[in-house]
Amino acid sequence: MKSSDHKSKFLLTNREREVFELLVQDKTTRDIAQQLFISEKTVRNHISNVMQKLNVKGRSQAVVELIKLGELKI
Repeated sequence: MKSSDHKSKFLLTNREREVFELLVQDKTTRDIAQQLFISEKTVRNHISNVMQKLNVKGRSQAVVELIKLGELKI
């Protein structure tokens, strides 16, 4: 098994996971940006990257999918 195979078990990057963990705590884009010391645009980029990976149309749909996949706990 190549090391890249091992990593693919996790769909999200650490940062994407942090963003979504804050998102499920009902944090706004601005709150998340301030808490992680990144720009709001970067937060939105992380969210849209995850939505693309999951092939979903919205944040809430992404959250539901991540929970189903065991990537996110609430």
